[in-house]
Amino acid sequence: MEIKAAQVKELRDMTGVAMMDCKKALVECEGDIEKALDLLRSNSALKAEKKSSRVAADGVLVTAITDNYATILEINSETDFAAKDSNFLSFAETVKSFITENKVLNIESLDDSEIEDARKTLVQTIGENIQLRRLVTVEFDENMHIGVYLHSDSKLGSLVVTSGGTKEIAKDVAMHVAAFNPLCLSKEDLNQETLNRERAIYENQAKDSGKPQEIMDKMVEGKVNRFLSEVSLLSQGFVKDPDITVEKYLANDNASVVSFDRLKVGEGIEVETKDFAEEVAEQLK
Repeated sequence: MEIKAAQVKELRDMTGVAMMDCKKALVECEGDIEKALDLLRSNSALKAEKKSSRVAADGVLVTAITDNYATILEINSETDFAAKDSNFLSFAETVKSFITENKVLNIESLDDSEIEDARKTLVQTIGENIQLRRLVTVEFDENMHIGVYLHSDSKLGSLVVTSGGTKEIAKDVAMHVAAFNPLCLSKEDLNQETLNRERAIYENQAKDSGKPQEIMDKMVEGKVNRFLSEVSLLSQGFVKDPDITVEKYLANDNASVVSFDRLKVGEGIEVETKDFAEEVAEQLK
């Protein structure tokens, strides 16, 4: 059966799938657009499953702000090239619209939404593993302010909720959180396991100094206190004015931080490095 170019174009416009795949689907379905569409959807699910084991450590963040909640979500691709693809960016906008119109509290809930179908289609279209990896949604009321920061490359972002002060203060602190990556709000909030690990390192360093125990104890406490100041949001030097702490900046306007979150694309994903020859050999298999 002859498949006309207009039919292929129509199916491609509907799905975004490559022209050759559209033509093959139409041939298999004897020119029936609806059947070909169902076939491509089925194939996209299969391809998405096959590619799901491949590492996706690049991508972008998208954010949404409403009157009572804000969301930041990480969309991963395998390469930066794919993250700049027009189809990927269009998908990111679709996700952004969805999380703006729907309060999503956990990433798993998207598995049963229209976004999952769109993701599978995108996998087929651009040939890479695409994943919705992490999501943070914070809720706030009329007495609070939300600060959202998204870096120009859309790979680093943060959410900060403040009480008191102004929206500008919340945005400033969100920028600071993105830049300095604090581990906790105040020194007292640091995870005990993290603190114990750092203390053990300083104690080993002190032992190597050969100094008296009393001196070593002071050395350890000094390093622990310095570490706590460096990783605690309120103790850090404010990004716009390092001469004052974030705590001082907030106090100037009677503001306080209710919560903060920070995401960086690919953070925590272990990426296997291969040389060019290995990549070529793998492709030839």
